[in-house]
Amino acid sequence: MIKILVVEDDKILSDSIESVVKELGEITQIYDGEEGLYEAEQDIYDLILLDLMLPSMNGYEVLQQLRKRSIATPVLILTAKDGLDDKVKGFTQGADDYLTKPFHREELLLRAKALLKRTLGLHEENRLKLGEIECDLGSRVVHYQNQEFILQGKEFDLLTYLIQNKNMIVTKEQIFDRIWGFDSETSLTVVEVYMSNLRKHMKATGLDKKIKTLRNVGYMLDAKE
Repeated sequence: MIKILVVEDDKILSDSIESVVKELGEITQIYDGEEGLYEAEQDIYDLILLDLMLPSMNGYEVLQQLRKRSIATPVLILTAKDGLDDKVKGFTQGADDYLTKPFHREELLLRAKALLKRTLGLHEENRLKLGEIECDLGSRVVHYQNQEFILQGKEFDLLTYLIQNKNMIVTKEQIFDRIWGFDSETSLTVVEVYMSNLRKHMKATGLDKKIKTLRNVGYMLDAKE
């Protein structure tokens, strides 16, 4: 499941943005700069839609702190500031795209899709691919050499998260926060259980051997040829 964070203090506009991009995945709405930074720092989102004029901490500061802390989540700035200097400052601070208010709903959706396609490696419309393994994010079905794998809920989320972060170490905490939510009452050991199940179900694809366990740290999907 793709996760998108919307940081916009105007609740009516935030709801409007949510209605546009909700077809892409799960949306979290935040209305304050400091809280937005805290949420984004969890590093469990695939895209951040960020307003500049925010209470407690402006969007430039949020973006600057994220990049300073090596959070590479793509950020699409949404703002009424349309001057060239404002745009230059936004890109300098680490923004990936910039959309000026008021904007057309269709353009927001297209720009969000473009960023997700670029950063997640979506092969086609809402599809994620790794070698001969293809995940349909809409139907939540996995295909491999014309064979269909239907993974149970969280297993599919775990597989897509590993593919999205291939060749990168992801900690158990990151996986837990991403898939179960950091306020979940489930224990962290659930990650090991689901990882074991995923390996079993994907054995026919050879993917099980590519999922490396890093003791006391987490996991890495080794997708290098």
